Amino acid sequence: MKKNLLNAVSAVLLLWGQHACAQTTLLNVSYDVAREFYKDFNSAFVADYKKTTGKDIKIDQSHGGSSAQARAVNDGLAADVVTMNTTTDVEFLASTGVVSKDWNKQFAFDASPTTSTMLFLVRRGNPKGIKDWNDLLKSDVKIVVVNPKTGGNGRMAYLAAWGQVRKNGGTDAQAQEFVTKMYKNVPILAKGGRDATSIFLQRNTGDVLITFESEVVSVNREFGEGKVDVIHPSSSIVAENPIAIVNRTVDKKGTREQARAYLDFLYSDAGQEIAARHAIRPRSQVILDKHKDIFKPIQFFTVADYFGSFSEAQKVHFNDGGLFDKIYTTGK
Repeated sequence: MKKNLLNAVSAVLLLWGQHACAQTTLLNVSYDVAREFYKDFNSAFVADYKKTTGKDIKIDQSHGGSSAQARAVNDGLAADVVTMNTTTDVEFLASTGVVSKDWNKQFAFDASPTTSTMLFLVRRGNPKGIKDWNDLLKSDVKIVVVNPKTGGNGRMAYLAAWGQVRKNGGTDAQAQEFVTKMYKNVPILAKGGRDATSIFLQRNTGDVLITFESEVVSVNREFGEGKVDVIHPSSSIVAENPIAIVNRTVDKKGTREQARAYLDFLYSDAGQEIAARHAIRPRSQVILDKHKDIFKPIQFFTVADYFGSFSEAQKVHFNDGGLFDKIYTTGK
C-alpha cells in the first residue's frame, strides 16, 4: 500500500515537473532601439496572458540592426515572431518563405501596429543651431546616422532626407544632391540605432544624431534627462513598424496560437499605451491624442509618396551598386 502511494506521488510530481518544464517560451527578434519598449510590453503581455488563459508564458528578446536581424532569422535563428522597423526586412523573409507571403494581411494596418518618424538629437543647448534639414549641410556639422545597408533606422533617415526635398517641391535630382552633401558630413556609419546612440553620447562623436523618435525616451533613461535637445524637423517620414509570425518556428514548436496572441496584444489599448509611453506612435487615435505632449506636429510623407514602395526604394537606393553606394563613395 505504502509503495503504491509512493508511486502515485512520484507520478504526480513527474507530471508536475513536465508541466513546469513545458512552459511556452517565445522569441521576439526585433530592431535595435525597441529594446526598452519590448521589456515593458513583454511584462504586460505575460501578466495579461496569465490572467486570460491561466497559463504561464515567457518572452525572450533579441535586438540588433533590423536587416542583420532579418538575415539571422533567415539563416536559422528560431524567432517565433519578428517585429521590425521597415517592411523590406519582413518582405525579405517572405521572399524566402520564412514568413507568409501575405504577412501584411494577417494583422490590421498592413501588419504595422505602430509607427515612428525620424528626429534630430543635438547636444544640450543646440550649440550648432540645428533647426531643420538644411542645417545638416553646414560645413561644421558632423552627423551620426545608421548605415542604411545594415539597419532600417539608417534607411528611414536616408529616405526622410530625400523625401523632405521632394515635399518642398524639389526634384529627385535636387534630392540626390542634398543627400550627397549630407553624407559628406557623416564621419562614421553606425551598425544599428543603439550603436549610433553610443557613438553620439558615449564616444562623444558628432553634433547631431538622426534617429527614431522613440530613441529620445531611451536616451533620457540611460543617460539622464537633459543630455540632449530634441529637434522636430518641419517634415519627416512615416516609419511603419511591421510584424509577422515566423512559420518555420511556430509550426515546429506548436506556438502559433501564442505568437498570434502576443502580436495581437500590440493592438490592444494596453499595448498601444505602452508604445506611446516609449514615444512610439500608436495607431489608436484616442491614445495618440492623449499623448500630444510627446508627439509634436510634423508634416508627414510616406514611402509611397516619393519612392513607390519599400521594395522599389530598396532596389534603387540600398541594394549593392544602388544610389546609396554611389552617394556615400562620392560623399567621402
